[in-house]
Amino acid sequence: MLSRPSALPVSPSPPLPPLPRVSTTAGGADWDVFCRIIDNFGDIGVCWRLARQLASEHHLRVRLWVDELATFRLLCPQVDPTRAVQELQGIEVRLWEKRLPAVTPAAVVVETFACRIPEPFVERMAKRSPRPVWINLDYLSAEAWVPTCHTLPSPQPQLPLEKFFFFPGFTADTGGLLRERDLLERRRQFVDNAGMHDAFWRRTGFTRPPVGHLLVSLFAYDNAVIGDLLAIWADAGVPLCCLAPLSQTLPAIRRFAGRALEAGDTFRRGTLEVRVLPFLRQEHYDQLLWLCDVNFIRGEDSFVRAQWAARPLVWHIYPQQEGVHIGKLDAFLAIYCADLPAASALALRQFWHAWNVGRIETSVWQALAANLPTLREHAIRWQDGLAQQDDLSRRLVNFAGSKL
Repeated sequence: MLSRPSALPVSPSPPLPPLPRVSTTAGGADWDVFCRIIDNFGDIGVCWRLARQLASEHHLRVRLWVDELATFRLLCPQVDPTRAVQELQGIEVRLWEKRLPAVTPAAVVVETFACRIPEPFVERMAKRSPRPVWINLDYLSAEAWVPTCHTLPSPQPQLPLEKFFFFPGFTADTGGLLRERDLLERRRQFVDNAGMHDAFWRRTGFTRPPVGHLLVSLFAYDNAVIGDLLAIWADAGVPLCCLAPLSQTLPAIRRFAGRALEAGDTFRRGTLEVRVLPFLRQEHYDQLLWLCDVNFIRGEDSFVRAQWAARPLVWHIYPQQEGVHIGKLDAFLAIYCADLPAASALALRQFWHAWNVGRIETSVWQALAANLPTLREHAIRWQDGLAQQDDLSRRLVNFAGSKL
């Protein structure tokens, strides 16, 4: 079984000094990061966070290759989808076209989520001297096999190159989690600042919810039981404000409401108020997570950010054929629930499973709601334990430096 992060609270660590550049080549880039947007925003969300950290905290020249600039623009409004080359926040962003320009590969090349770098680029990597460190940044998982495969090399049969597999994870023997150096301090400042809360609500077009409402963010893949959950909340007798950013949840919310809803609209039934928020940029989505009492999140990027929010969370894992994703869900629950009292662990497990298999009953929500105070304390301890570890960007930079 994977070891789990320490549950002991710790004081914030002092800022770490920037690492030296890993390339001394003139011009070009220190790191090439390739991102193919396969589904939704998870891939580009991770890659954009990583690229910004490499540039701002590790002072590296980063070239980010993205195949869909229009989708990227939703996360970063400064993106111009008509430009194949542009600089954004100190990062060279390039359109990943069918035929890439004949640029010199960087000292470190990151292939995210097995996106398969084009062969001509790989051939140029083989001709570069010294040859680049080639890293496949894989998907996040808590499964027991991850530490045994982390950083394993894969020699390429036709070229004098080897690719290293790098797995994000929750323990010291994995690749860690993305976390900006100032993230926890920014969260602390926001949580304690009513003026910043008001600015968030103005930005979304709403006023503060009434005092005493349970605040729940709802971000999920298409889920057949979204309407069932909304009905449970409407009849629960406890005021609940559901904050739903524009996503795949909207059609189900519309069906439940029985009318068209768009960003900025509000719908009420019983003790439930649903607010449809506009699409949120990453920094504003973080603030939503920090504000809420419970966060429903999906995929990988928002899953990690919800853990840094130190709030109770419900994960809608990306569905896979033959239920493979349920094993991954259970692997995380095994380490996340290790320090929880039995009743709280059972309530969390049952609700996560119900949400992911599409069978929600009133009793599973009532059990989860009854355990929210304990889950809140646990979420804080969990975050504190993770924060004692180096983050993903630093582990990547350290690993690449050891191979150059």
